[in-house]
Amino acid sequence: MKMATWAAVGVASTLVAAKAMAWWLSGSVAMLGSLADSSLDLAASLVTMFAVRLALIPPDDDHRFGHGKAEALAGLFQAAVMTGSAVYISLEAVSRIWEPVMPERSDLVIGASALAVLLSLCLVLFQSYVVRQTRSIAIAGDHLHYKGDLLLNSSVIASALISSTGFLYADGIFGVLIGGYILYGAYEVAKPAIDMLMDKEFEDEEREIIFNVVMGHPEVQGLHELKTRSSGRDRFIQMHIEVPGEMTVDAAHIIADEVEATLSEYFRDTEIFIHMDPPSPQSDALTVRELMREEDA
Repeated sequence: MKMATWAAVGVASTLVAAKAMAWWLSGSVAMLGSLADSSLDLAASLVTMFAVRLALIPPDDDHRFGHGKAEALAGLFQAAVMTGSAVYISLEAVSRIWEPVMPERSDLVIGASALAVLLSLCLVLFQSYVVRQTRSIAIAGDHLHYKGDLLLNSSVIASALISSTGFLYADGIFGVLIGGYILYGAYEVAKPAIDMLMDKEFEDEEREIIFNVVMGHPEVQGLHELKTRSSGRDRFIQMHIEVPGEMTVDAAHIIADEVEATLSEYFRDTEIFIHMDPPSPQSDALTVRELMREEDA
């Protein structure tokens, strides 16, 4: 994860320098949009670097569940900055459509964008591997930025080529499209960050796996108070399982250990909390869908 953040900062710094020179010499609003996006990527990558280091700090006396939500806070910062940039770029692009100007030095625009496509592609491939291994929401947000850069920089190249043929509105039109894309990217970054901060439950499919695994144990007679949440890379599952009332504490504890071990095969790197209860009359008749509906009610 740390290597991924350093790689992102290095790529973003390189692209900001190249695009700033290309925009200064060409005046292309599409290149301005691409420069703003790369500047945002650099700012977001720096915040991600800090957030990842904070999220990797082990739990302490003040943060018993760890520091994983620092990643979600970084995601919200990324989304806020992206939204402001999208509005600014769109306004600049609209003014360029209203009063079109022929961009200069299209060769520089194309060269800087081609460099961005190459570097972004290499970084996206590396980040994809890191996200698969860690489920990091902060790096996933960065990954979305640079994945979008592949399309964005291709659009800038297309804008420069079309503008060079004499269609002056192309620069402004592509600028509007880029602003819209950045705004959509802000939503894609903000949604999982908000879900994490609000302790959103696992998806229904995962909760159904939990229910089936727990109820698949021959000694478990019921399940209630199933709660799940995520905090950065860390995930948490807690529940009450029902075992025969005449069972000893030692025997019930063994059942809980067996259930936890089986669940851990499906949910690695997840903390599982199990409380044992005597059976209730209706628990064994509940399906997972009914359980979820009861909890929602």
